[in-house]
Amino acid sequence: MATPVVSIRDRGCIFAIELLNFANGRCYFAPMNDWDDLRFFLAVARKGSIRGAAALLGVNHSTVSRRIDAFEKKIGARLFERLPSGYFITQAGEEMSLSAAKIEAEVNTIGRQVTGRDTRLDGVLKVTLHDSLAQKLLMPLFVEFNRTYPEIELELEVTHSMANLSKREADVAIRISNDPPDSLVGRRLVRYATSTYASLDYLAEHGDLKIRNDLSWIGWGDGVPDPQWVRDSHYPDVLARNCICHPLSQLEAVKAGMGLAMLPCFMADTEPTLRRVPPATAYPNRDIWILTHEDLRHTARIRKFTDFMSKGILEKKDLLEGKCPQDCSVT
Repeated sequence: MATPVVSIRDRGCIFAIELLNFANGRCYFAPMNDWDDLRFFLAVARKGSIRGAAALLGVNHSTVSRRIDAFEKKIGARLFERLPSGYFITQAGEEMSLSAAKIEAEVNTIGRQVTGRDTRLDGVLKVTLHDSLAQKLLMPLFVEFNRTYPEIELELEVTHSMANLSKREADVAIRISNDPPDSLVGRRLVRYATSTYASLDYLAEHGDLKIRNDLSWIGWGDGVPDPQWVRDSHYPDVLARNCICHPLSQLEAVKAGMGLAMLPCFMADTEPTLRRVPPATAYPNRDIWILTHEDLRHTARIRKFTDFMSKGILEKKDLLEGKCPQDCSVT
């Protein structure tokens, strides 16, 4: 069976797709005046369920089901098998997905290129970033940016996952990474540091920390009680007895006295009930980048935002690098 041929006409955002009529084996030309048909189809194909696609698209699941049924009727082909365990793509759907992905890439390219020529300092700006950066470092900067540029509306996607900027899932990414994607452009701002922390109550209970059997690390889900980062620390003979894989939750655990924790200095040095434990060394860890897509780098609101945030983050360089301005170590 031949693969469907795709043609795209960007004339007032009207698209046309040449598809196979899988029911009787002949080709026909189906006009597509609504890109949403393919967006809904791709969402279901990628998530494997109506509910997953609805969550991805931000709509009600009944809307997704109705749109898929109507789309299959329009093109005369069954794209999914409906099973109790989910939606499974058919051969026709597989071939459709290849064509739809090409159209999606073209639509995203057109959108980025148009947005890239935008010189206005207004509109929505989508930003994706890690929750620890949002809650422990950058929220005051977002507020200040809003006050400085009130016509620019920030839409923050605070998540551990990596938004795809090529697909316009976000305009700007503030990422923690030592190896950002080659497809993005931006600036490496600073390498943040980590150190070992404990609560004041934990330190009071365990004194000089020399009775190692009484101590424990809060682990990161390494699967072993003595992962490499423990062996490389100043407390290699202390075992990880608990596991909390989320930085903000681990911060709360160490504040509650669960044990020792290796945490970013920008998160822990500002906590009044925490102290670095001897020798209070700050270890360089990972880089913080501010990134956007090549097509968007000259958009006025994106350029203003990246410049503003870069300046604000660099002003916090001492905190990020573990050069604590006050005495926050155990004496």
